[in-house]
Amino acid sequence: MKSVVIEQPGKLVIQERQLQEPEAGEVRVKVTAAGICGSDGHIYHGSNPFAKYPRVIGHEFFGTIDAVGAGVDAARKGERVSVDPVVSCGTCYPCSVGRPNVCTSLQVIGVHRDGGFSEYACVPAKNAYTIPASIPDAIATMIEPFTIAANITGHLKPTKEDVALVYGAGPMGLTVIQALKGVYGVKQVIVADFVLERLTLAQESGADLVINNSNLSLPEELKKLNISPTLIVDAACHPSILQEAISLASPAARIGLMGFSTDPCTIIQQGITSKELSIFSSRLNNGRFPQVIEWIEKGMIQPEKLITHRFPYTDVEAALELFEKDQSSCCKILLKF
Repeated sequence: MKSVVIEQPGKLVIQERQLQEPEAGEVRVKVTAAGICGSDGHIYHGSNPFAKYPRVIGHEFFGTIDAVGAGVDAARKGERVSVDPVVSCGTCYPCSVGRPNVCTSLQVIGVHRDGGFSEYACVPAKNAYTIPASIPDAIATMIEPFTIAANITGHLKPTKEDVALVYGAGPMGLTVIQALKGVYGVKQVIVADFVLERLTLAQESGADLVINNSNLSLPEELKKLNISPTLIVDAACHPSILQEAISLASPAARIGLMGFSTDPCTIIQQGITSKELSIFSSRLNNGRFPQVIEWIEKGMIQPEKLITHRFPYTDVEAALELFEKDQSSCCKILLKF
C-alpha cells in the first residue's frame, strides 16, 4: 500500500508499505478521502511537540472497512466509516470522568500513531463510526473538523439569546460559526479576521457581522455598535486575544479557547473575577462523532461550504503548500486515495 510518510521534519515521501492486518479489536479501513489540517503541516515542519518520526500523518479521514480483527463482527466489512482519531486508555482519571480526549496516555491517530494519509489504515473498531448512505463521501470526510466545534460549543452551551464573537475565520472558526447559527440558533454571530476572503466564507457560513481587524480596531467597532459579547470563541490562537476577549466580554460571559499557542500571554485577573467570566479550553473531541452525524443528517450544518480544493494524494506536497500559503482562496483541502 502507498502511504504519505513524514520521515523527519521537512522530508515527506510517498512510501510503499506492507499492507497491515488489523489486530484484535481493530478494523482496517480502505481510505477514500482525507482532509488536510494545520496540524499536519506542523508535523511536516517539525513544530508539533507530540509527533514522533517517521509518521503517516492525517487524522481527518473516511473510507470503507475491508477487514476486521479478532473480536470484531465480520458483518462490519463493507461499512462506510469516518474515523475518530482520539485513542484513550479508558482507565485514567480523565477517562473515568468522561474526558477521554485528555487521557493521560492519549494517542491521536496521525500524530502519536500512523494516520489516514494512506491507502489503508488500521484503527480501533470503536473509533470507526458508520456513515448513513445519505451522507456523501466528501461530507463524511468533514465530520472530524466539526467535532472540534461540537466540543467547544458543548462546553460553552450557546443559547438563542447569546451574542457571540468568533476570532478567526479559518477552518475551525468556520465550523464554530456554522454550529452557533445552524445548531444553536445564536441571536448574533460576529466574526473578526484579517483576510477578506475568509470573512466572505464566514458570511456564507452564517455570520451576521464581519469585521476586518487588519485595518479596524475591534474594540472600537464593538463599542460603536454597543455590543458586549456574551460568548467568545478564540479560533485564531494569538497570545494577545485572551486579554482582549476578557475586556470585551459582557459580565457573566463565557470564553472558549481552541488553540495550542506556546507563546505566553498576559492577562489581568480583575477583568475575569469582576465580571465572573467562565473560561473554557477544548482539545480534540469527546465522543462527538454521533452528534455531528446527526447535525449533518438534519441539515443543521453545511460542511461542503468549507471544501475549496481537492487533490489526488500523490500531490500532497502541493496541497500542503497551498493550504499553508494561500489563506485567501484555500479553506479545506481533501485528498483522494
